[in-house]
Amino acid sequence: MRIVVAHNRYREAQPSGENTIVDAEIAQLTAAGVEVLPFIRSSDEIPSMSKSAKALLPISPIWAPRAQEDLSRLITGHRPDVLHLHNPYPLISPWIVRTAHRHGVPVVQTVHNYRQVCSSGLYFRDGMICQDCRGRALGVPAIVHRCYRGSRAQSALMATTLAVHRGTWRSVDRFVALTSAVADHLRDYGIPAERIVVKPNGIPDPGAPAPLGDGFLYMARLSPEKGLDLLLDAWRRHPDGTLGPLRIAGDGELRPLAEAAAAERADVTYLGPLDRTGVRAAIEASAVIIAASTWHDVLPTVIIEALAAGRPVLGTALGGIPYLLGADGPREPAGTGPAAVASAAPGEGRVALPTGVAAGEAGWVVPPEPAAMAAALPVARAGAATLAPTARARYERTFHPDVVTKRLLDVYADVSRRAQPR
Repeated sequence: MRIVVAHNRYREAQPSGENTIVDAEIAQLTAAGVEVLPFIRSSDEIPSMSKSAKALLPISPIWAPRAQEDLSRLITGHRPDVLHLHNPYPLISPWIVRTAHRHGVPVVQTVHNYRQVCSSGLYFRDGMICQDCRGRALGVPAIVHRCYRGSRAQSALMATTLAVHRGTWRSVDRFVALTSAVADHLRDYGIPAERIVVKPNGIPDPGAPAPLGDGFLYMARLSPEKGLDLLLDAWRRHPDGTLGPLRIAGDGELRPLAEAAAAERADVTYLGPLDRTGVRAAIEASAVIIAASTWHDVLPTVIIEALAAGRPVLGTALGGIPYLLGADGPREPAGTGPAAVASAAPGEGRVALPTGVAAGEAGWVVPPEPAAMAAALPVARAGAATLAPTARARYERTFHPDVVTKRLLDVYADVSRRAQPR
């Protein structure tokens, strides 16, 4: 099988889980015997572009003529079975779907965010979940609030791009939704259920888990939607030292919050940004990983890394987090909280949990509220050893590269078989 993998890489100065996942997926496909034809552009190329190329940048999200020419040559020369698209912005453009279809090549797209509808891709604005552009032909609220890169002009361009390419997205042959929440988003957008498959990302197997460490690890981009302030508010509701250590890793605009918390309390340590070796060491030193997102986080890679290392996760009941933890049954609206009684682990019967705390197969979920997070922290500390084996088992069953690569190959085979001459 011959697959074009198309992706516009995010700037290296802004660490991107999506870049990491695309690189890993290419490696996994290659190891499985697939001939991968990378069609990669990078936003880091923009500063070194010629003046004429930069002059075309404002229209590139809509059309990107050079990318279409390059793709046409690649398809003509190699005749791929499928084009697999990840991020098209800004140098590839959704027009790549039309170009592939013009050559008779079916298109699969992995949906990493909500940018079919939302100009920022986050459904998050001014510290709160925002879906003001849902159902609109043109995302005027995104323009008014400068949702794309803080610029009204760039937000207008992105909102126009989304309006122009509404039909383009609806022509994609198969969408790969990373979680059940993303599948819900796509159906709400008007994509038929039969063209959506739920397939999460996978990460390489790190091997047998090390013995549990102590305390908690929060590892994320330090930006408002990742919930560092929510976690610190909850943490301060417990006396210093009663929960074990809290380690904070990452960098971003909220770094001063992390540094201040570490200076204020003896049980908080700020580790700064970490390389891959540092990430693994920080996970192994901890007993529970925290994912405190206050937006509909699609698929935080740190959760899969935690499960692979046999660490349960305490997360908010938003986006893909309940799915990752095996707690994605019927969800109540944000703020009301899941049921107050849930199964602690298979075979252990029923245990009472604090109001707003629900247990899943590989961790616990709470509404994005400081009181609920504070109530869950001691529950997670006490239950970490019990859920550690099932966390690893969930990784092996659902997120191991062998599992996710086979599912992706099945998707390719199906769309290739169904493809009709265009």
